[in-house]
Amino acid sequence: MPYIRHESLFTLQELYQMEQKDRFREIFATVDITPILRLVRKTSHLGAPIEVNYRAMVYSLIVRILERIPTIKDLIKRLQNDILFRLDCGFMLSEAIPSASSYSRLIDKMSQSHALQEMQERLLQQAMVESFLTDDTIAIDATHIEARDQAPAKQEREKPVPKKRGRKSKAEREAWLLQKQEEEQQKPVFQKEIAAQLDEAFPVLRAEMPLAPQWGVKKNSDGKNVFWYGYKGHLAVGTQSQYIVGAMLSSGNLNDSKAAIPLLKGLDFGHPAFQFKVAVMDAGYDYEPIYKQVREAQAHAIIAYNRRREPEMLGYDEYFAPTCVREHAYRYDSYDVKYETLKYVRPQACKSCPLAQDSLCQKVYKIKITTDLRKYSAPARGTKRWKNLAKRRSAVERVNAYLKGFFQLNNVRYRTGKKANVHFHLVALVYNCTKLACDRLNNRLQVQAA
Repeated sequence: MPYIRHESLFTLQELYQMEQKDRFREIFATVDITPILRLVRKTSHLGAPIEVNYRAMVYSLIVRILERIPTIKDLIKRLQNDILFRLDCGFMLSEAIPSASSYSRLIDKMSQSHALQEMQERLLQQAMVESFLTDDTIAIDATHIEARDQAPAKQEREKPVPKKRGRKSKAEREAWLLQKQEEEQQKPVFQKEIAAQLDEAFPVLRAEMPLAPQWGVKKNSDGKNVFWYGYKGHLAVGTQSQYIVGAMLSSGNLNDSKAAIPLLKGLDFGHPAFQFKVAVMDAGYDYEPIYKQVREAQAHAIIAYNRRREPEMLGYDEYFAPTCVREHAYRYDSYDVKYETLKYVRPQACKSCPLAQDSLCQKVYKIKITTDLRKYSAPARGTKRWKNLAKRRSAVERVNAYLKGFFQLNNVRYRTGKKANVHFHLVALVYNCTKLACDRLNNRLQVQAA
């Protein structure tokens, strides 16, 4: 009887079971730390020489996330007491272990640059070159991250001045509308409507992203509100490879939907060679500007529809497919890429319908998706293909669980949002490093088996 030989996959658990020096070597081989070393190098040959081994310091910061060492002080203590650990991180026996202040200064320099994002871009570029990152679908979602400090005491607000009763005169109304328009223009981009982000470049959106810890709220699986003080991590993940292709940190009170357009623009800015075809999100991202941004990336948005007190559409079913006179929904047939139209044909119930040959019963319906980007997508809503694509959103939830369970995403040890941003991007970088290391080891096993 013939049997099928299953390929052995090298998992994250097996990576942790390797010897320490071998595990560190595989992880360090995936990342280029030149962008960080460029921040600390001397700009002149004059002055005292650099006595700190910054290369080993950067590697030790990566190892701290990898080995789940909670604080910098614990990392320094282990470097001082464990000789093999010190050597595996790149420190020489004759070198003094850097102090906590040295690590703090290094992290402060990292917070003032985009070195970690540049390292992430190089790593993902290498994953694409080696054909490990070939996803055609990405999933976007957010997760809550608690801050290090407690929330400040609530301050009592002053009572607002009572409004003047009665209708405004024409001159007063025009002045009021002009004042509102000026106030709206002066607001930061993330306090405006989502549509305002479409005209902004990614560097502007990244620079204006709010990072101060704030109170956030979300509904749990029981439908009850859960509050936390801190941040939100926004991720774009390849649904098949599960690489993090986009990551941004924001204040905890920022709406999830306001980070979708920056993530999508960041993909085009940092990875122009990465072409995805489908973007999957939940109902919290159901806003027309997000559909427009996905369409600009020449992709289709698979987003659960969020009804906002909208009246029922007559002549259409719950998935916005046209219905016949007897209210049978037409069946989705195909999508025309050239004309961007969805084709609907007669349902099965029309075969035995007495109105089948009547002029009231139309054989084929064609609807352009540009008629309403929220309602129409390719494939059409409600189809088996659409539902299967929507299920791929679980990939980003799985990655969020990995980051919190194994990579210390919830262990923010910094008081300011800028340094918390360093921790967030370092966690995402280490996660991608382990993914690339496992993929390379899998590739070697397959070559040896062949």
